[in-house]
Amino acid sequence: MINKIRMKNVASYKAETVLETDKKANLIYGLNGTGKSTVSGFLYDIKNSLYSDCAVEGLRDTDKLLVYNQQFIKDNFYETEEIQGIFTLSKENKAAKTIIENAAKTVRTLLEEQRKQLEQEEISHTNYRKEMEDYQKEIWKIKTEYTGGDRVLEYCLDRLKGNKQVLFDYIISVDLPEQKPVYTVDDLKREAMTLQGDAKKEEMLSSISFMLSELEKSPLLSKAIVGKEDSTVSEIIDKLKNSDWVNNGLQYVRMDEEPATCPFCQQPTITKALLKQLEEYFDESYMRDKEQLRDLKKQYDARAHIVISLLHTLKDDKYVKQYVNELEAYITEFSDTTSKNIKSIDEKIKNPSTIVVLETTGDIEKKVNDIIVLSNKAIQEYNQKIDNKKSGLNEIKNKFWNLMRYEYDSVINLYQATTKKHNKLSEEFRRNLKKIGEDINAQRELIKENQKKTVNIDEAVDNIKQGLIDIGITDFTIEKYSEEESLYRLKRENSNVSVFKTLSEGEKMVISFLYFVELCKGETRADAASTGKIIVIDDPISSLSHIYVFNIGRLIHNEFLRSERYEQIFVLTHSLYFFYELTCIKHDERKEKQKLFRLCKNSEGSIFVPMKYEEIQNDYQAYWHIVKDRSQPPALIANCMRNIMEYFFNFVEKQDFAQVFQRPELQEVRFAAFNRYMNRESHSKGQNIFDIKEFDYDSFRDAFKKVFEKEGYIAHYEKMIK
Repeated sequence: MINKIRMKNVASYKAETVLETDKKANLIYGLNGTGKSTVSGFLYDIKNSLYSDCAVEGLRDTDKLLVYNQQFIKDNFYETEEIQGIFTLSKENKAAKTIIENAAKTVRTLLEEQRKQLEQEEISHTNYRKEMEDYQKEIWKIKTEYTGGDRVLEYCLDRLKGNKQVLFDYIISVDLPEQKPVYTVDDLKREAMTLQGDAKKEEMLSSISFMLSELEKSPLLSKAIVGKEDSTVSEIIDKLKNSDWVNNGLQYVRMDEEPATCPFCQQPTITKALLKQLEEYFDESYMRDKEQLRDLKKQYDARAHIVISLLHTLKDDKYVKQYVNELEAYITEFSDTTSKNIKSIDEKIKNPSTIVVLETTGDIEKKVNDIIVLSNKAIQEYNQKIDNKKSGLNEIKNKFWNLMRYEYDSVINLYQATTKKHNKLSEEFRRNLKKIGEDINAQRELIKENQKKTVNIDEAVDNIKQGLIDIGITDFTIEKYSEEESLYRLKRENSNVSVFKTLSEGEKMVISFLYFVELCKGETRADAASTGKIIVIDDPISSLSHIYVFNIGRLIHNEFLRSERYEQIFVLTHSLYFFYELTCIKHDERKEKQKLFRLCKNSEGSIFVPMKYEEIQNDYQAYWHIVKDRSQPPALIANCMRNIMEYFFNFVEKQDFAQVFQRPELQEVRFAAFNRYMNRESHSKGQNIFDIKEFDYDSFRDAFKKVFEKEGYIAHYEKMIK
């Protein structure tokens, strides 16, 4: 079903105008020159380049568009006098007809199922697009955050800032890092600022030498420092095995009197001679070694403090910061080790005869220098970036996107899960639609096969003949021109002269329209299988054929508007009278099935305007003008009388129009034809029961007047009939 017709840049359609509808029947009223023929011309030949800016929405490949307009008449009737085409009509083989009808019903069911599947698929796509927009909006935060403010990293989003979809597609193309990046955005900003400014190379870090290994391996520490061996007291000191104890005790001896008190036994046993012997035992060599031990301690302690200071300074270096935890552990280990070693040296100083072994700090020195090597590698890389800024900035850009990919991984995971679910659902829709399509094609093939058994062009011609008689055209008929080619021509009785050129425009139009009706009923080929027909009728009456207006209107009602055979109907006309004739007078039914439009034209071009049923009342006085003129065609006068009463009693009196004719005053025999015509809608088949021979102007006008008189509106009648 067509739901929109867009007209633009053709003929009077200067700007785009849209006819939008959801109804089966669409009636379009427009004066001559407003663009009706352009609309029907477009629908007649949609692919014509002339209409390249025009469009139709809702038209399916399975629909068949049948258009009646001047081009149709020219293509099918004016250029030749033969009626061409093959029709599948009512004299089908009964079995074939049953198969065709059942298959067509199945196709309609399948098409409805297809429509629902497409509708559900569109809902699925809409929901998916909404979710995608949410994910893209979340990723778009990268752009808003890093293209404002300091803009240091804005270059990382070059060619990605103008479109949410482009940025989103880029980040999902980035591989997720195996582990969380150790750097931050601030780190990258600092690097970028360095490279973007007047950056200078960094100095390489020098390796650190603790210079403690030699002290830690001093021979003094492994030497037992003792006194003079040839001293008279050396033998007794050796027996005591504790010269350090004796040496320490000498400092407490006071020779205020002789003998002095012994610091160990507290007895007066120390003579000057013994004190001299003891002092000789601890000679210069002994004292020198002890002094060297004190110097070793002093050097070791001072060097240890220097090293700790160097290590703390090293810890603050920006290239060492990533190893700060390891370095702090090494500083602690170094401090503990040197403290223990100093205690050991103190013990050696107190007891020079003992042998001590210090813990080595060489392993710690190696570990620290390993960190310096790694840091120098980073410095070297940085210096290389300075030498090649473009490469350095590209590396920062890669790091930036690795970091963004890691930080937005949850959003991307949701996107991937949603997309996987959507793709699975889309694949299911594709399978279902493919299956439905195959089933539809199978049913159409079945229709085509049985359609070949139901071809009967003779009946189409018989129907046209009868249609001419019903309308009152009896002075010519149609005869078969060629049995082999199924061609027919027009012929006057008892004459072989060509009739075509003698026909009036109205007669030509009636014949061509009857042909179009037959064409719509069937198919133009025996192997065709249409399942959805959309009918477009452009002004089937002309100014020369008022006598046929009512008949054509009834024909359209019966064959198209009241038929379930067609999916949709569009009728365009310049006649407000004919327009009204086609409208449904029952409000609820009209609201459900019909939509009315007015086609207007101004300096800006032609436009479609929705039209209300009540607007047709503007032509009310025109109907009275026709009723007053007895020279008008009888059918037109009678129909105008009926329209006047419908207007008046439906809009003014607001009573059931049919009840008006139940008055006994209207039951006279001479008013019978008037009553039958006015009540024609009560006939179940809706056929035209008006016989022109029954029309008597005076009887119709008297009955017409009596209706207003008996209903109490004679004053209105007198006013309008003047």
